Amino acid sequence: MEFFCYHRDRPGSLPLREELTEAHWSYMDRFADELIARGPTFGADGETPTGSVHIVDLPDAAAARAFAFDEPNYQAGAYRDVLLRRWRNLLGRTMWDFPGGRTGDDRYLVLGLGTGEAVDLAVPPGRDDLIAYGPLLSDDATAWLGTAALVRAPDPDRARAVLTAERYAAVEVHAWEFGGRR
Repeated sequence: MEFFCYHRDRPGSLPLREELTEAHWSYMDRFADELIARGPTFGADGETPTGSVHIVDLPDAAAARAFAFDEPNYQAGAYRDVLLRRWRNLLGRTMWDFPGGRTGDDRYLVLGLGTGEAVDLAVPPGRDDLIAYGPLLSDDATAWLGTAALVRAPDPDRARAVLTAERYAAVEVHAWEFGGRR
């Protein structure tokens, strides 16, 4: 089962995150074979971390909750909240398989938070800029709750255009980069 996990930073937690960098990476190393995508999000300045995205394939919802809440930054109080949802990998690949590679152009996390009728359930045609794409689902995967995408785009507006924005209750766009050890 695939899960989308977005840990949002608590304001002022950067020193704590920096102190826990190795603990975080070591924790994620344990899930290397299960990770579909990972990486930090950033504020408007493009430098200040605001969160951490992990898309992971785990046996069940209990394993996903353990993954999200046993993470060292979460345990230490660096994160203010966690968005954890079932997810479906419509591209069928990991970020490391993205033909566009790790560098070049800006990258974004686009979150469409849904209400009502499901939308954007298929990969948009001609979207070679998609790194990861899929619906956010309820724990039992029967209810559509939105869409999460990692996108290469020249600016946030073009990233947002990957979704049918007017069909969502809210759409968030966050600067994002490929994660992992440097």
